[in-house]
Amino acid sequence: MRRAWFFAALVLLSCTVCPARENVLRYETPAAYWEEALPIGNGRIGAMVYGDPQEEQFQLNEETIWSGAPYENWSPDALQNLPVVRRMLFEGKYMEAQNLADATFLSPVGEEMQYQTAGTLRLRFGEREVTGYRRELDLDRAVVRVTYKVGEVTFTEESFASFTDQLIVVRITADRPRSIQCALHYTTPMPSPEVHVLPGRILRLEGNGSPKGGLPGAVHYVTDTRVDVKGGRVTADDTAMYVSGASELLLHIAMGTNFVSYRDVSGDAAARTAAAMRNAARPYGKALAAHVAAYRAQYDRVALQLGAPDTPDDGRPTDQRVRDFRQTADPGLVQLYFQFGRYLLISCSQPGTQPANLQGIWNWRLKAPWCGNYTTNINVEMNYWPAEVTNLAELHEPFVQMARELAESGAQTARRMYGCRGWVLHHNSDLWRCTGALDHAYCGLWPTGGAWVCRHLWERYLYNADKDYLASVYPVMKSAAMFFVDFLVEDPHTGYLVAGPSCSPENRPAGQQSNLFMGVTMDNQLISDLFSNTVAAAQVLGLKDAFCDTLTTMRRRLPPMQIGRHGQLQEWFEDWDNPQDHHRHVSHLWGLFPGSQISPYRTPVLFEAVRNSLTQRGDASTGWSMGWKVCLWARLLDGNHAFKLITDQLTLVSPTVQGGQGGGTYPNLFDAHPPFQIDGNFGCTAGIAEMLLQSHDGALHLLPALPEVWTEGSVTGLRARGGFVVEQLVWKDGRVARAVIRSTAGGALRLRAAVPLQGEGLRPAEGLPENPLFAYQEVLKPLVSVEAPLRGNDLAEVYEYDCTTVPGQVVTVTFGDGAGRE
Repeated sequence: MRRAWFFAALVLLSCTVCPARENVLRYETPAAYWEEALPIGNGRIGAMVYGDPQEEQFQLNEETIWSGAPYENWSPDALQNLPVVRRMLFEGKYMEAQNLADATFLSPVGEEMQYQTAGTLRLRFGEREVTGYRRELDLDRAVVRVTYKVGEVTFTEESFASFTDQLIVVRITADRPRSIQCALHYTTPMPSPEVHVLPGRILRLEGNGSPKGGLPGAVHYVTDTRVDVKGGRVTADDTAMYVSGASELLLHIAMGTNFVSYRDVSGDAAARTAAAMRNAARPYGKALAAHVAAYRAQYDRVALQLGAPDTPDDGRPTDQRVRDFRQTADPGLVQLYFQFGRYLLISCSQPGTQPANLQGIWNWRLKAPWCGNYTTNINVEMNYWPAEVTNLAELHEPFVQMARELAESGAQTARRMYGCRGWVLHHNSDLWRCTGALDHAYCGLWPTGGAWVCRHLWERYLYNADKDYLASVYPVMKSAAMFFVDFLVEDPHTGYLVAGPSCSPENRPAGQQSNLFMGVTMDNQLISDLFSNTVAAAQVLGLKDAFCDTLTTMRRRLPPMQIGRHGQLQEWFEDWDNPQDHHRHVSHLWGLFPGSQISPYRTPVLFEAVRNSLTQRGDASTGWSMGWKVCLWARLLDGNHAFKLITDQLTLVSPTVQGGQGGGTYPNLFDAHPPFQIDGNFGCTAGIAEMLLQSHDGALHLLPALPEVWTEGSVTGLRARGGFVVEQLVWKDGRVARAVIRSTAGGALRLRAAVPLQGEGLRPAEGLPENPLFAYQEVLKPLVSVEAPLRGNDLAEVYEYDCTTVPGQVVTVTFGDGAGRE
């Protein structure tokens, strides 16, 4: 790349970052459907709040209410059939191989266990004529608030899932005395529930998770609701409680199960619920203040303002704003949607909890869609894409802990199914950390889930630079790499080391009936990434040894990425891609995002091929797929196309639509596959962050993919690899005006921007990045078809600067007359 000097006039401006808009979801009617209700949660328990003045509903979840019991699901017949299936694949007998794999590789238990619900607490008020109705979720406080009038009486309902007290708290007040009367009871789809009224005005619902696959329902759950009133009385019968003549109704809902770990269900659900209920003694005002303070300690780390700081709030109902977005390009709605994604992650994943599943923690069904599991061929990883960059790092911990547990259970599967050391993970897991192949060979026989999970372990280190943390996860990474050292075999036709039997998740080539092959592109990318990161981790920890040399040698024998006759990045080893294939998975593009193997500056031919592939695959798809494509187009430095995907995702979907692959957004801003899958929310949140800041390609790239519609704005608090925090990033007229960056780990900072920058200590960048946290992975030279219609990339020129930092140092840069043009 060439360098040149560039001079520009200094832009002087005074910058304040204080979003004028409120981050509030607003509605003018009660929820008639679950996809209109509003979610609250504290990581462990959650509820969907309907806000119905006639019959209020709080649909309740506790994260460990699952079907089944501790189990393993590896197939005892896989190992002896492994060489036969591989031989068939190398001979091109793909369908025969898949049929044999279906018969011998799949879980003897059947599909994975399913995430379930405790049930619903209902408050029956009776038919009332209501006026002045308003319902809202305040993202800045994590509180749902409902107000309305019945005659001359104003009723106010507030509900939240307390982060400090481990309770769901509901308060209903009336501005005239003795105006509240209602009946409280539970409903649930769960098998054989029991309801009791206990001393202390407690209404209890308890039961067990469903049996499944020959396993008993081992999870015992208890849900207690304590009913307190002011100025009225509470009575009860065997299964319900009744409030009459109250001025205030205060509910505390506690939930617990007997789940201890994926191997142990010896806990006492009732004792856990009772322990949480003791926190109900705290006065409401103090409980609310403590909850909000704990929540805002995480939420307030990042603020986003799209548009001028004095832009007024759009007070229209949120569902109307979504309906009109294609015409309005409402920047406030994008801002709200971004923060809603952060709110959801805070609400469904906290240190010490289970990781967020396909539903987060919110599910009303006996069997959640796709069992509400941990789908590892994209979905559970996507749940955590926003964690580091949007400054919610501790919320990543449940995923990291799951990786440790999967390494334990996956060791048995690796040995029994494949005769390999280390550990393996296929495309789905659940509360019980199953790691065998599930469902069908075409999707379930995908043994590279462990490599993707380990990418998160390494990424976390790139952000925090914490060697103690890295030492704690290195054994998991090394063991995952050890599996592939044993699992890879030489392709007799090419001499490459290839993984298989495997698939490019859930897709197959045009003209083929089989999905199983050897050496598919995504597997090659994932294994290369795992081997590279394991060696890098060993170097950081001073543990580099002969095993690392083995990883390097084997990585260089993997198939390189290939560019096919349509100019596309090949999804399979053979040039089988069809430009008319619009499949929802874009697995072969993993090397661009969330991987870091493909770069506009280091691998321009691969970069062009990815763009061609993504263009051919098209935009319209499931909600989570469009979230992934927002991230991919951001990495392709095309902010306008990324914004087009956000526009497609912010298409209003009726709650009655519960199937298909059209994507979109439900009235409560939940992602629509449809049905609801939470990963689409998280993918879009991560994608918006990627449009504003990238740090995977050797530098902090400021505004790498800013769309033309966001001419002005600011963001505070985003985190970058290298241990940097962008405390302030302000732009005007579509270009960087000011950035304030704090170094938490010290070391060299490299900045990249589309405009020249100036600041104390900046110097034009030279050579490779000095900071090892910005080190590039080695990428093998791609194989390019002679028919590939490659035309090159039209990249905007950028400026790069280096700056040496120490821990705690703050670097301030502004648009100016510096050097550093690339």
